[in-house]
Amino acid sequence: MSDDSKDDTSEGYAAKLVKLLRDSGAKKGSRIKVKTKDGFEIAGLLIPRYEAGSGEHLVLKLKSGYNVGLDSSNISSITVIEDQLAETPIFSTIKQEKEHANEKTVLLLSTGGTIASKVDYRTGAVKPAYTASDLYAAVPELGDIAQIKTEVLFSALSENLDQEHWQKLSELIVAKSNDPSKFNGIVIMLGTDTMGYVSAALSFSLIGVKFPVVCVGSQRSSDRPSTDSALNIQGATYFAAHSNARGVFVAMHRSESDEVIAIHSGVRVRKNHTSRRDAFESIDVPLFAEVVQDKISFNSDFPTNSSGSEISKDFNFKTNFDPKVSLIKFYPGFDPSLLDYLTAERGLKGIIFEGTGLGHVSKATVRKIEELVTNGIFIGITSQCVRGHVDLHVYETGIDLLNAGAVPLGNMISETALAKLSWVLGNFSKEDVGNLMTKNLLGEMTERILLKHEP
Repeated sequence: MSDDSKDDTSEGYAAKLVKLLRDSGAKKGSRIKVKTKDGFEIAGLLIPRYEAGSGEHLVLKLKSGYNVGLDSSNISSITVIEDQLAETPIFSTIKQEKEHANEKTVLLLSTGGTIASKVDYRTGAVKPAYTASDLYAAVPELGDIAQIKTEVLFSALSENLDQEHWQKLSELIVAKSNDPSKFNGIVIMLGTDTMGYVSAALSFSLIGVKFPVVCVGSQRSSDRPSTDSALNIQGATYFAAHSNARGVFVAMHRSESDEVIAIHSGVRVRKNHTSRRDAFESIDVPLFAEVVQDKISFNSDFPTNSSGSEISKDFNFKTNFDPKVSLIKFYPGFDPSLLDYLTAERGLKGIIFEGTGLGHVSKATVRKIEELVTNGIFIGITSQCVRGHVDLHVYETGIDLLNAGAVPLGNMISETALAKLSWVLGNFSKEDVGNLMTKNLLGEMTERILLKHEP
């Protein structure tokens, strides 16, 4: 092929498809009609072959937003209906940042993730694309909720966000909070895969914040017909503008249907499904609130000691995070010598162990933990179980762990425990770590829940 054909839609397709496309004059983004040998006709936008896709199948994007692949051996003809590029959705522009007296104001921060993504038709994968302003334009209803300010901080999928990003995000929000009259709340668009880590990290670094900081994501990218991004971001924005709550929260679908947005505590939320809209659940606590259109319903059963209102000002706006931490899941056959590399070679200062059941690990691992604790490394114990408390007083292994110096962390979610440990190590002395990790600052640990027998 010539240099002019490097971006040719036909590149990668089988020879027969290449000829059909070139003979018809179809180009990437052209709206075409395809007839099959069995009399079927279908129209859609011509998109490039996915890198992992078969060269024998032509790929069209239908008006519904879904893609369809057509077997080349069954194609009889291709006709161009409309010859134009249409790789990305085109948003209608709306007047942004319009000043209104006595109107709520929300800052919309973009960090990337599915909620700010589109499908890359070269690979068939989702990649970061949209900005906060694009989402505002795509969801004009936001303008009816509040005056929206937008700012892009990162453009990355959530698996690429680490402690350095947590710190930069925290510092930005702290800077914004110096003038609390400027914003009623902040909405942060994040990828959902590590949202539990980020929301927990921000919950600790933003202790003292006087407005709601709402993390929001999407399980389906914004250019898919099944997207949940619009409703999620509307619910998050409404809560940020009108709730008067303080602290960090997560806003996501309450169920698979487009009705209710659940508001979760930032330290008690976990993603429990890979793709469902209602993947996020509050663990061992009820929802903090729900948003249905223009109504917020607060949950009176939510623990009142979880707001952080009684925390000493000594904890306010500590935004440093130490990356020398690790979350390790124990498993049968776990080799404790792996910890030597992490501690001696990588210089880890603390480890969160996900033990089995009540928080157990093997005898060999207990011996290694004792050695690490002796060398000044903090070892916290959580459970691989989604719900319930670690209890190291029940079995022999638990007693051995306590004697080795491991610290049980109640029912703290593992993601929250890692974020808290990184925050504690980044802002306080080494001598304070054990005390602070077991101190319930924001409801990251809850009291034991008695089992209720059904009538």
